[in-house]
Amino acid sequence: MHYFVTGGAGFIGSNLVDRLLADGHAVTAYDNFSTGQREFLAGALRHSAFRLIEGDLLDLPVLTRALAGHDFVFHLAANADVRFGTHHPRKDLEQNTIATFHVLEAMRANGVRRLAFSSTGSIYGEPEVFPTPESCPFPVQTSLYGASKLAGEGLIAAYCTGFDFQGFLFRFVSILGERYTHGHVYDFYNKLLDNPHEIEVLGNGKQRKSYLHVQDCIDAMLLVIQRSQRPVTIANLGTDEYCCVNDSLDWICAHLGVNPRRYYTGGERGWIGDSPFIFLDTSFVGSFGWRPKLSIRAGILRTLEYLQANPWVLRRRHIAA
Repeated sequence: MHYFVTGGAGFIGSNLVDRLLADGHAVTAYDNFSTGQREFLAGALRHSAFRLIEGDLLDLPVLTRALAGHDFVFHLAANADVRFGTHHPRKDLEQNTIATFHVLEAMRANGVRRLAFSSTGSIYGEPEVFPTPESCPFPVQTSLYGASKLAGEGLIAAYCTGFDFQGFLFRFVSILGERYTHGHVYDFYNKLLDNPHEIEVLGNGKQRKSYLHVQDCIDAMLLVIQRSQRPVTIANLGTDEYCCVNDSLDWICAHLGVNPRRYYTGGERGWIGDSPFIFLDTSFVGSFGWRPKLSIRAGILRTLEYLQANPWVLRRRHIAA
């Protein structure tokens, strides 16, 4: 197989690139390096079956030329700046929705008809059913990020019907692990490096969240793609547990040997559109025999250890900011 991975230099994308190469496939990573890191592709760049293309998904002619000759697309590139979506609403529209449309059009032009899409559990808004199944009643959207991802899902489903595509829509919880460059573990660790004696916690710290390690995420995606024959497959990817934000901070502080005074910004949400409870029903992917290998606590600590061992990741983010 010849795979095309958008966002291939990013956190999940680069881990997927390495896995596909290890499995004997040819891989092209397509990335504009707005958040991706060349260092994440150091191993891949030494591989004869790997190609890196620096390009933007909003540049449809370049994307269309790049996609020629591929069998399958993993569309992972996106604006993942969920917290500040209301500060720049056009960014979600362009980088999540219009970019997805461009990927689909480039596929259509090249006769490529199989696609996996990184969607999000945020599309469920604030559901009343927990754990939340893929068949949950259509939700009211609470974040621009979730809305833009749901629009991408709709486009993909329509192309599957209109142009005989096969689509795999993966609704992730928050993903953790090696090469992680944003999210609560990064934020807490960064704050504690600056001041180990006190820390600001968004919301009330009681928000309940589910997290999944990146390698467990990749295992699940590849298994579903191998096993499901549906024209459109929708699959939640998460764990059968959740934790409070305070629990995660407890584990991080214990690992670092600090006990900071906590200051809470208040309210049950950390920011506009933040869901106070995310817990997905993963029985569908579980029906194929998949189970996550790492618990939430183990995934959080593995992520923290990676950040400790790779201080350049934090320095690079500071420079970019």
